[in-house]
Amino acid sequence: MSKDRIIRIDLEAPGMGPGDVNSEHERRVAVADLLEGNSFRPNGDAEGPFALRLAIEVDRLIFDVRLENDEPVHAFVFALGPLRRIVKDYFLICESYYEAVRDAPLAQIEAIDMGRRGVHNEGSLMLRDRLSGKIEVDFDTSRRLFTLICSLHRRAVS
Repeated sequence: MSKDRIIRIDLEAPGMGPGDVNSEHERRVAVADLLEGNSFRPNGDAEGPFALRLAIEVDRLIFDVRLENDEPVHAFVFALGPLRRIVKDYFLICESYYEAVRDAPLAQIEAIDMGRRGVHNEGSLMLRDRLSGKIEVDFDTSRRLFTLICSLHRRAVS
């Protein structure tokens, strides 16, 4: 198994309480999938596996990377601004999807879900670009991290 991976992830947001049922389910699935398989390599000499504290603090996204024994590797800080629009779009389309699942025809649910996946992919690519030069991740890892960032963001603004 590769050393370039996350083996533990901690999520923090101010006043972090439980989210809604759907976002909590997505968060749990994203964490489980992320830990099951990911590709994560911060630039530098540190060899993993890595522990990651993902946090939102004062409108900033924190990637606090540590070794398995909690020895600090590097903390990367990103402004949330560039991701804000795509996160908002993702929230809106998720709400539409969850409403449609209750009583909309299957074709409408599938169309909304396709749009939801498209927005999610766009956010994942944007995140991957933001991490470029600092942390190398594959597409699946960036997708799962984007889901977790959305979960943190929702809790931070709730």
